[in-house]
Amino acid sequence: MAADLSQIVKAYDVRGVVPDQWDETLAELFGAAFVQVTAADAIVIGHDMRPSSPGLSRAFARGAAARGVDVTEIGLCSTDQLYYASGALGLPGAMFTASHNPAQYNGIKMCRAGAAPVGQDTGLAEIRELAERWSESGAPEPAATPGTITRHDTLEDYAAYLRSLVDLTSIRPLKVVVDAGNGMGGHTVPTVFAGLPLTLVPMYFELDGTFPNHEANPLDPANIVDLQKRVREEGADLGIAFDGDADRCFVVDESGDPVSPSVITALVAERELARNGGKGTIIHNLITSRSVPEVVRENGGAPVRTRVGHSFIKAEMAKTGAIFGGEHSAHYYFKDFWNADTGMLAALHVLAALGGQDGPLSALVSRYDGYVGSGEINSTVGDQASRIAAIRAAYEGRDDITLDDLDGLTVSAADWWFNVRPSNTEPLLRLNAEARDEATMTKVRDEALAIIRG
Repeated sequence: MAADLSQIVKAYDVRGVVPDQWDETLAELFGAAFVQVTAADAIVIGHDMRPSSPGLSRAFARGAAARGVDVTEIGLCSTDQLYYASGALGLPGAMFTASHNPAQYNGIKMCRAGAAPVGQDTGLAEIRELAERWSESGAPEPAATPGTITRHDTLEDYAAYLRSLVDLTSIRPLKVVVDAGNGMGGHTVPTVFAGLPLTLVPMYFELDGTFPNHEANPLDPANIVDLQKRVREEGADLGIAFDGDADRCFVVDESGDPVSPSVITALVAERELARNGGKGTIIHNLITSRSVPEVVRENGGAPVRTRVGHSFIKAEMAKTGAIFGGEHSAHYYFKDFWNADTGMLAALHVLAALGGQDGPLSALVSRYDGYVGSGEINSTVGDQASRIAAIRAAYEGRDDITLDDLDGLTVSAADWWFNVRPSNTEPLLRLNAEARDEATMTKVRDEALAIIRG
């Protein structure tokens, strides 16, 4: 096939339609390129439940083994389970998944040993160049002695490791509804939750990469409607939704009301600081709620603000030695998990916090939620730079307002802020606004949108 790799090699991963944009032949070349760029002599590979995943994963393994590299296949797994294997085994890894994308998509998330990310600036560009070259000239010569391909199940070890990082021994019994969205949460949750004092109400645990019930993206409100309804019907203490590869989790309270990922970030940050003697750096991106740095400071920690995007979070985690990091997109990063993101560990923290006291989740999280947010609002614009310049002109020079350019433009006052940042792939500006009360947030949001769309 003719490979158009510029369309499928993204900033942080490989992702495209199978077989139209890539197939097992190309996956084999990616395997060979991956081991050459990482200089690995052994790697670990896992895959999700998509129909194309086993074949693509095995092709990647063949490409790596042909270069003399030993391959450990862990089979069906969540993305954070692959990160666990990379960290625990000390091996570069590749996870075959397209997360919440539709069934016809698939992709590869790659990492170096210890779950260190592979992105455009850390090896992915070189992997793409090699795969492009070899797709035209043919695969490189195989090694004189090919590597081995062996199977190794890591699910029990992954579950035990996560439970070792959160004290769940004394929590009260809880009833929890979990919506796996027919994704990998249906594979990992039963093992991770086994033996805990939980009444588990499973939803869509059947592994099905065609996503017959709803898209496996819990950040879209339409995809948690079933979970919200079931929590109310069951009289459950909370609900948890995972995305397709189960590396993100989203929480709803006992009434089915969504709990902001910023609130979860603040809650987990407080717990991780307590676990580390009230000291440590906590990373948050610039569109998480102001409640996050406030809670961090109140608990003795040092908040560090970053650009949006997991590569920036992970880089800052490594640079500062941070103990935890959180994003508005429900990605949660832990030093004790090789700085990688794991929604499952964040979910265990929520269960431990809720089960360690007698009140409902809504009361528990209310103290982390002192602001009203707009959510992310996208606007199609013809000239991103000119619209941002217009916002700057409208606000700069005012004594009560500060501006910064860390990621797009952030305009801040004592009781409100908003950020406008351009999409890297579409003619969009993304607005996030927050204030102490609904009326102020609405006013700030509408003033910004009037300039953006003017």
